[in-house]
Amino acid sequence: MRALTDNPQNRVVIISGRDRATLANWLGELPLDFIAEHGVWLRKAGEDWQLFQELRNDWMHELRPVLDQYVSRTAGSCIEEKDYSLVWHYRRADADLGEMRARELVSHLSFMTANSDLQVLEGNKVIEIKHVGINKGTAASRWLAQYPADFILALGDDRTDEDTFRALPASAYTVRVGGSTRSRARFRLAGVKEVRALLGRL
Repeated sequence: MRALTDNPQNRVVIISGRDRATLANWLGELPLDFIAEHGVWLRKAGEDWQLFQELRNDWMHELRPVLDQYVSRTAGSCIEEKDYSLVWHYRRADADLGEMRARELVSHLSFMTANSDLQVLEGNKVIEIKHVGINKGTAASRWLAQYPADFILALGDDRTDEDTFRALPASAYTVRVGGSTRSRARFRLAGVKEVRALLGRL
């Protein structure tokens, strides 16, 4: 990524569900543009973070106890509290138990958030509650409306990246990394090693 950003003709944008602090800690020393929390926060290279759009988070105190209950019932799971979303992680839980609890939690939360402006999102070993309309695809569309590009390459390995693939123009090179599920991406790479090789050839 450093080699890509060294070329002034390139613009590298990280669109992630991760929070601002994590992204800054991992990649903050690189001259990258960031879109954090699926599109809540934006930071252009060398600038400060800013909200992509105004949101509320007063709903979190009502749903947090539900997630706490599932943590107590599922060893190895934990909660991540972002500025405008709540996430239940179960990657370290027993696989079968984690999947069972995830199905229960999605059902529970879907009932609680019905007729609200919240949605329950299933990711890779995570369940996230966030605002409707906040996703990587919306963020990508808004970014490109402001910064059009002649060449677009988008890579992702998560269900939430499908929103990005869906939102990009047909001319974009969209790449699903890993997995065997159907994808809206035009191409597929097996894993991180292949991604690094591809980026190295650009």
